Amino acid sequence: MAEPTLQEVFGANATQDVNSITIDKNDLISLGLTADANNTAESLVVAISLLIQNGLPQSSFDTNLDQSIYVDTGFPNFAFRGDNNEQYRVDQLTVNFAKLDTSTAINPDDY
Repeated sequence: MAEPTLQEVFGANATQDVNSITIDKNDLISLGLTADANNTAESLVVAISLLIQNGLPQSSFDTNLDQSIYVDTGFPNFAFRGDNNEQYRVDQLTVNFAKLDTSTAINPDDY
């Protein structure tokens, strides 16, 4: 099998050049994002994380030796925040990077 493509991971309309990567918000709508000219940075991080999870699931990592990264759902839990100690749900996505054991640092060029 081949390494996952830019479009498989970041959406059908994703593009890149030497200076930038473009992720089309239309590829994020199916994940729950309401595309707006002023989406919050956090809403974009969540939508992109879900997009990456769809493009790099553990199931394909297990069968494709060319895939080195997978995103898996962690364990939801709760945190209490603020003066009123309000209960917040905390959802987790875990990004896993796999490579031959040759160094201890994460280097993007290794993947």
